[in-house]
Amino acid sequence: MKNIIVPKEGTRAQIYETIIPQIESLVAGEEDLIANLANITAVLKGALGFFWIGFYLVKGDELVLAPFQGTPACTRIKRGRGVCGAAWEQERALLVADVNKFPGHIACSSHSKSEVVIPIFRRGEVFAVLDIDSDKLDDFSQTDIEHLELLADIVGKM
Repeated sequence: MKNIIVPKEGTRAQIYETIIPQIESLVAGEEDLIANLANITAVLKGALGFFWIGFYLVKGDELVLAPFQGTPACTRIKRGRGVCGAAWEQERALLVADVNKFPGHIACSSHSKSEVVIPIFRRGEVFAVLDIDSDKLDDFSQTDIEHLELLADIVGKM
């Protein structure tokens, strides 16, 4: 087990730049997807402190809850529904500054105020999404998307 070193200060970009290589090292050599996703969510939650961080895996025509850190969550999400289902269907990252203004938002928690969802590709197909919720409005930026897409590439190669 490797210790993850998280900076106590710095910008969000600096935190990502510190933890992503450590995450890559942490999951290297481990073949179990669920174990890796569990460790990734723990590192992200510890480093960034967002309200909810987790993965959903594509199973048929829906996303099914996978490892996460936070309050209990929606277990299944249909393709095209909510922010996660829309990111899967559109095959692109979605950043939502105010989830209450997103048409069809699925409110798994009333504490969620903003959200970013990153599709994860394997062999050219979305096989999972990374979903991060904040209890603050407008808490995500292009910086988050850029760094989380790097992380998604790592997950896609597992």
